[in-house]
Amino acid sequence: MITTAQLNEKYGIPNEAGTYLKTIILPYPFIYDGKPVSKMRCHTLVADKFLAVFNDILAHYGLEEINKLGINKYGGCFNYRKMRGGTQLSRHSWGVAIDLDPQRNLLKETSKTARFARPEYKPMIDIFYKHGFISLGREKNYDWMHFEIGN
Repeated sequence: MITTAQLNEKYGIPNEAGTYLKTIILPYPFIYDGKPVSKMRCHTLVADKFLAVFNDILAHYGLEEINKLGINKYGGCFNYRKMRGGTQLSRHSWGVAIDLDPQRNLLKETSKTARFARPEYKPMIDIFYKHGFISLGREKNYDWMHFEIGN
């Protein structure tokens, strides 16, 4: 996993204004709070990687299966804040992390109950890894909704 010092060195010091962000057009609609989302703001240096992930997910699953599995349920990318219960900034502060289907992959859930720990989601997680992201669920067996850049 990438350290905060490495994040600062490669991606810069984060700020509330998100001056390092780029808006990308999503290849399929996400759903946030019951409403469709067609764009996402993320760090400029990972924008193409996120697009590649979403395009590969769409190619693998198709839109109907994405909707059925809840892979389109968006929990956010850029959010300048500290980690829950911590003192360091969250990876979301750089716009290099995304949460998906947060209501069915709660923060403290393990592989026993988290939706994304099921076999049908393994290709999605593998796609994130293919493009340089890691899954906290796979790496630490908690926060299965969370995917962040690995380098």
